[in-house]
Amino acid sequence: MLNEKMQAALNGQLNAELYSSYLYLSMSAYFQSMSLDGFANWMRIQAQEELVHTMKFYDYIGERDAKVTLTAVEGPPTEWDSPAAAFAHVYKHEQKVTSLINQLVNLAIEEKDHACNNFLQWFVSEQVEEESSANNVVQKLKLMGDAPGGLFIIDQELATRIFTPPPTTGK
Repeated sequence: MLNEKMQAALNGQLNAELYSSYLYLSMSAYFQSMSLDGFANWMRIQAQEELVHTMKFYDYIGERDAKVTLTAVEGPPTEWDSPAAAFAHVYKHEQKVTSLINQLVNLAIEEKDHACNNFLQWFVSEQVEEESSANNVVQKLKLMGDAPGGLFIIDQELATRIFTPPPTTGK
């Protein structure tokens, strides 16, 4: 069973993951409105991944005989100054999520909740991938500069991303 402190922290992260999904869905709509369908695709898949993360927390909290508590999800921004600004926001957001996961790991260690620490290690690794993926696009957009042809090439590349759910562990 989770103690109250750990339960509250995990529920906070569950709701943060919902916000992340909402943010990326908003970004997908932003890119779709600009006819940047590849960018929209990348964000839509990112939104799906965040829902998977949400459900991992949801299921884990239940498995530990604790209560899931859903709270209101704040409305995300709907406009950015440019595709580069939107992806810079993604990168910064993923860095924030990494910080939140690290705080959860620290709390699990402090509370001597080894099972929770073990559960959170998947997210520690996942955040390395999340930050790298976002930064990769940020760097390409920086290299592109003001070349509109570059935006088209990056859009085509981002259109190839597909959603691949993580493997389940017996569920």
